[in-house]
Amino acid sequence: VRLDIRRIGTIKKGDEAIGNETKVKVVKNKVSPPFKTAEFDILFGEGISREGEIIDMGVTAKIVDKSGAWYAYMGEKIGQGRDNAREFLRENPALSREIENKVRESLGIPMLAAEAGTADAAASASKADKSDKAEKAEKADKVEAKADAKAPKPPLSQQQPLAS
Repeated sequence: VRLDIRRIGTIKKGDEAIGNETKVKVVKNKVSPPFKTAEFDILFGEGISREGEIIDMGVTAKIVDKSGAWYAYMGEKIGQGRDNAREFLRENPALSREIENKVRESLGIPMLAAEAGTADAAASASKADKSDKAEKAEKADKVEAKADAKAPKPPLSQQQPLAS
């Protein structure tokens, strides 16, 4: 996979740059169709802005209304300008999750579970994986020990002398 990554703008808070607007184009790909493009925000010290993507995809799916610089969800204004709307969603994770689930539903992607349930499920799955790995390692050790016990030992005349 070869990607062409371009900075198309700077995200500022006052005079300070806090991130970049980025455009990525897949130039070469043997696994799936090439020449796909994506645009997203990369915030310094944070990474790709999840809230910014939720806003963009919500506007595209007509779940979030954009009127001039104002963004609104179900008639309630969530911010003037994309940066303020992003901050509002960051401060209100329940609303952010609700908008994301509606966007996912409109695209036919499975919805997110509640974060607490997901964390518990992930922790129990992790514990199950660790116990399975431990059992497999223990079985492998037993098989190896049996193989060592069954293997015939060469006569003393053919054994290597111990280094001293």
